[in-house]
Parts: sequence; C-alpha cells; structure tokens
Amino acid sequence: MQGFHIYLASSSPRRRTLLEQIGIRYRTLAVDVDEGVHLYETPEMYVLRLALEKARAGWRSLDPQTRRPVLGADTAVVIDGEVLGKPHDREHALAMLARISGRGHQVLTAVALVDDEREAARLSVSTVTFRAIAAAEREAYWDSGEPFDKAGGYAIQGRAAVFISRLEGSFSGVMGLPLYETAELLGEFGVDVFGY
Repeated sequence: MQGFHIYLASSSPRRRTLLEQIGIRYRTLAVDVDEGVHLYETPEMYVLRLALEKARAGWRSLDPQTRRPVLGADTAVVIDGEVLGKPHDREHALAMLARISGRGHQVLTAVALVDDEREAARLSVSTVTFRAIAAAEREAYWDSGEPFDKAGGYAIQGRAAVFISRLEGSFSGVMGLPLYETAELLGEFGVDVFGY
C-alpha cells in the first residue's frame, strides 16, 4: 500500500497517537453513528457493535477506487454492569468519579476492521481500580478540563493516573485502542506492524 495503510474512523487524538506509536500510517474519517445502548444489549455487545458500525460507516463513505481497510473502535467504562458514557456536564462527571472512587471497574474497548471482503472485531477487557478520591480532588480534576470527552470521565494517560492503584489488562485498551488486538487484526488484513 502506498502512502498509508488504513483509514481510522475516529477523531480521537488518543487513537491517533496509539496508531502512530506502532508505526501505522492512516487517514482519519469523520463518522456519525448512534451511540445509544440497545435494549438487552450487554456492555460487551455494545462496544463490539459500535466499533463495527463505525468501521462500516467509514467504509461506505469511501470512493471504491481509493479504499483501504477501515478501523473503528469504541470504549466503555462499566461498573455494576452499567455503561458509564462521557459526562454531560460537571455534575455528571463528579457523580461518575464518586461512583468509581475506591473501587474497581471494567474498561471494555472493541476494535474492528472492515474491507471489501470481510470484517472482524476483537474485544479488550481491563480492570482498573481507583483509590478513594476526595470530593476536592474530583472537583479539581474536572476543573483541569481533562474529563470532558472521556468515557467514565477520566483519562488513564493524563492526570487521573494518580487515582489508579491497580490495572489488570491493557493500558492502551483503557486509553482507547488496544494495540495487541489491533495488531492482530491488522495482520489478518495484510498490514504487518513491522513490515516484513
């Protein structure tokens, strides 16, 4: 492939950084999918569906003459079986941070690839444990501006790292793009991370 390997159906700067970390050249696509949870849908089904829907939407938007595989991804923070989305406002963010304070929660990230012959997806499941976070810390964290567009209201790669006492799973998965699973999928679609 000349110039770039894949399209990324995401505007997330974190996902772009992670692809660059493993040497994948990409172009971004803006996609718009309904991110509502369907009735009776488990959190795992939810993130897998959204990752695939984003990749499919990106694929459909391409000129057939210039197509490359399209990567989609979705991340959900889950506690007590409930998906915590991105905070709507300050109060919502503070409530989410209070809820995960002093507890473990799951971070599910699905990654999907679509081309003209096939589609495939992988799921990364991590457990993140937060120490107890004082109300003043939660407020100061919100004031930093970091939680605004993050699932669960925090960014593991940012200042919230000081709240995390334990991580079982994938750091890159919690960040938004599990690199192990992504590299597996890319290999299946003929894109080798090391290019040999």
